[in-house]
Amino acid sequence: MIEIKKKEFTYRGKTVEELKKLDVREFAKYLGSSSRRAALRQFQDIENFVSRCKMKESKNKKIRTHKRSMLIVPQMIGMKIQIHNGNKYLPLEVTGEMLGHRLGEFSPTRNRVKHGKTGVGATKGSKSKSKK
Repeated sequence: MIEIKKKEFTYRGKTVEELKKLDVREFAKYLGSSSRRAALRQFQDIENFVSRCKMKESKNKKIRTHKRSMLIVPQMIGMKIQIHNGNKYLPLEVTGEMLGHRLGEFSPTRNRVKHGKTGVGATKGSKSKSKK
């Protein structure tokens, strides 16, 4: 019988445990250029957000935020965060594949368009039918 091992997630050659030990500024070295600059600019905000989230998780409170521009860092992996999309809070569980992205990318602000039947006057054929 063949054993299939599940491949462990790595980000730029580092495991999640190794990444969680890194500071936000040290993790920024592994990001792309624009994400790196954003992380270095707002590292204090990110660290404050993560510490507040950990406090709320320990008290079993929901983590809700409007900070859609917040970068996802390794300390957030496994957290359940609710992100505001302008109307309501959408739940999100942070995974390793989300590292370096922003929270707002996983909380769409616009609904998908569901096209229904055409209304009266929407097409040339419906105009002629509506008059008769």
